[in-house]
Amino acid sequence: MNWIILIIAGLFEVGFASCLGKAKETSGTESYLWYAGFLICLTISMLGLIKATQSLPIGTAYAVWTGIGAVGTVLVGIFVFKEPATFWRLFFISTLIGSIVGLKSVSH
Repeated sequence: MNWIILIIAGLFEVGFASCLGKAKETSGTESYLWYAGFLICLTISMLGLIKATQSLPIGTAYAVWTGIGAVGTVLVGIFVFKEPATFWRLFFISTLIGSIVGLKSVSH
């Protein structure tokens, strides 16, 4: 169950990074709404990470959490913010995903 919580927390990390990106593109009230989304996602993500580390090793949990956030944020950058999807970016995203899966498989 804590692995599921950790994955959800990682997805909310993607959410808070994405909210920051959208807030940067907007102004006024809309910008403040994106910042509110950032704070909500940040809180949920941190609470999920705290919960998951009650039974998972902190090093593994943190690495998986940041990896999900990094991969997800890069993918949001490519699909939402129209950042370049070069061969090397995709290659290193793939190696990061492989590392996350590897950590999951060797952790209890």
